[in-house]
Amino acid sequence: MDSVLRAQARIGQRALLLTTAAVPLTGWTVHALALHRRLAAAKKDPLTGLLRRDAYAARARQVLARHGDNTVVVLADADHFKDINDDLGHPAGDIVLAAFGARLTAWAGRSASVGRLGGDEFAVVLPMSPGRREARLATLVRMLRTPVVLDDGRTVDVAASVGAATPDVIGTRDLSLLQRAADAALYDGKHSGRAHLATKEHAPVASINGRRAGRPGTAVRGRAA
Repeated sequence: MDSVLRAQARIGQRALLLTTAAVPLTGWTVHALALHRRLAAAKKDPLTGLLRRDAYAARARQVLARHGDNTVVVLADADHFKDINDDLGHPAGDIVLAAFGARLTAWAGRSASVGRLGGDEFAVVLPMSPGRREARLATLVRMLRTPVVLDDGRTVDVAASVGAATPDVIGTRDLSLLQRAADAALYDGKHSGRAHLATKEHAPVASINGRRAGRPGTAVRGRAA
């Protein structure tokens, strides 16, 4: 009988030790999950839910490396966005930006990198075969031009300018250079109501920050923009 009691006591002690050891492990697991969620949230723009610039660029380079010439780099911005803010207020502008983000995400699919570069400027890098480019980009423009319904039921007419660049035409898989070419194509077709694909003539000149030379925040090294 004494041996049975001693065995039960030993089992109880082991169970207590295991339970005690599991407590800090469980606490650390919860902490790690919370930290992971905070880090993931830090990579996303809180208004649109899209990736911020750095996170977008990191994923975009992975897409380019994986799909090579069957990749399209797209830049888009909202036409007359300042007028929306001025006439309807910044909350209305925020709703328009969130709608653009949702539409870009739905259009691009899960294999893409979709980011908000800042303000009303967005970027997408996604796999796309050459034969589908014009039709897919035309679909994007139609989606972005769909009126946005505000919280109070008012409808806002919206439009976007879209430019795109591809490695096979521009001759590089460098994300920064492709974005510059897409940006140049976007501005060539500004307010045209259709997407503009970059040609070899849109190959970028030297600038910094991955933007078209002459835009705010860019400069050719050694002289002013």
